[in-house]
Amino acid sequence: MNSLSDKAVLIAGPTASGKSALALALAETHGGIIINADSMQVYRDLRILTARPTAQEEARVPHRLYGTIDAAINFSAGAWVAEAAKMLAEARAQHRLPVFVGGSGLYFKALTRGLSAVPPIPADVREQVRAQLARDGAEALHALLMQRDPAAAERLKPRDRTRIARALEVIEATGRSLVDWHRAGLPPQLAPGEFTAVFLAPDRDELYARIDARFDAMLQAGALDEVAALASRKLDPLLPAMKAHGVPALIRHLAGEITLEQAAAIGRADTRHYAKRQFTWFRHQLPEFEWMAVEVAMARLRGVIPGHASSARTRSP
Repeated sequence: MNSLSDKAVLIAGPTASGKSALALALAETHGGIIINADSMQVYRDLRILTARPTAQEEARVPHRLYGTIDAAINFSAGAWVAEAAKMLAEARAQHRLPVFVGGSGLYFKALTRGLSAVPPIPADVREQVRAQLARDGAEALHALLMQRDPAAAERLKPRDRTRIARALEVIEATGRSLVDWHRAGLPPQLAPGEFTAVFLAPDRDELYARIDARFDAMLQAGALDEVAALASRKLDPLLPAMKAHGVPALIRHLAGEITLEQAAAIGRADTRHYAKRQFTWFRHQLPEFEWMAVEVAMARLRGVIPGHASSARTRSP
């Protein structure tokens, strides 16, 4: 691992792996700015259910891009990387260490490898496609996409509601395939050698136990009231915030469809499954991230243990 004279530190890992605590300790030690790289923690409506840093933690060091976006907005990876670039420039101007922390692999990929330059989709186009999806279903929309944009349709499963709708929105709004937009691309904000990247890899059983315990603690801290307030807004269920882990199940409970314990069981299971996908995604998509236990990462990043990270590398579970 390079030294902390690098321009940025990237801390990734599955949910509940200890990323936020590590980022806070590192930022306090080295005078850093913490920049959120979690696609759900950007939404202001879900502080509790997305395990955002507390107000006390945010007061200890500067935190950026936490709770800044309304749940009614479909905040894309492209929109995030544009804001992250501003935060990176702020950190550099203040000679602070930028510490990016989160579990959203696409955000880190956009930051280090670039992203497609898809323009914003007009609201009327988005609403028309979503209405078609609600009326006709995903498979019918996939058939329509096959006519309008066969290159994109061939890459998608016929029941992948979100991605089908996205691809159809793009072709309808721009007249250009999403595949073409992906080829165009936006440049990365951090080039190789400009960052140190770690992926926290705790023991799976311990991680899943922490996930379960944390979900129960969220409920005790008021997550159900948080979801009730969100549900009262009657937002599009396909919006990212409406699909945050636990939200759909808790909305079903509030509607009287299932018990609170059933909703909690679904929320815990969904979160565990997501953590498993995070392991797989980073292993295949971002191999430059160095896997290690949180204790090793804490010591290494804070300069306690000398040497290169590969000497204590954790095997991917």
